[in-house]
Amino acid sequence: MCMFKYFCLSLLLLCSISAMAQSDLNGNKGKFKQEHIFIGTGLNIGFANRSFNLGLNPEIGYSITKWLDAGIVTNLNYYSQSPIDNSPYKSQKLSYGAGSFIRIWPVNFFHIQIQPEFNWINSSDKNASTGINTKNNYNAGSLLVGIGYGSHFLGSRYSYVTLMMDVLEDAKSPYRDQFNDPIPVFRAGFGVYLKPRKQ
Repeated sequence: MCMFKYFCLSLLLLCSISAMAQSDLNGNKGKFKQEHIFIGTGLNIGFANRSFNLGLNPEIGYSITKWLDAGIVTNLNYYSQSPIDNSPYKSQKLSYGAGSFIRIWPVNFFHIQIQPEFNWINSSDKNASTGINTKNNYNAGSLLVGIGYGSHFLGSRYSYVTLMMDVLEDAKSPYRDQFNDPIPVFRAGFGVYLKPRKQ
């Protein structure tokens, strides 16, 4: 229920930012422009404390201004945790989900990203000592926040590398390990605008 509130708040934030955006690159107000629609994908890798995370993140969005992008994103993630001294369990998770994102470009090569998600997880936990394997299906929310480097050419293309952390403390999140510590997520992505701007 808590994640549902975060998700609703993020959608409200997206709408508010859209309404506050005063102008686009050409100075026109309130006009929808097809050349501001973009599609892309990201690949994320995370690792910490003998854990590993790999994911794919297709996205579609709209450049509200030359410095602000917003959109929706889907994800598919694989996570594994090897047994360590404090825990005899080997864990594997496969998750999929969806969410929204805001990407702010204060300068053309630097961005800040906020991305709430809701995820469905299939997990398998095997006790290395007893050999007992437990499987579970559940869902969890996450709120990824981070900074990154890239290039952003409105109406043409974009690319980025971002470091993000899940700032929610939901132990079931695909971006947290079995001790509920956040796993750093390194995400690299690229995309193109559907109707490139004529030069």
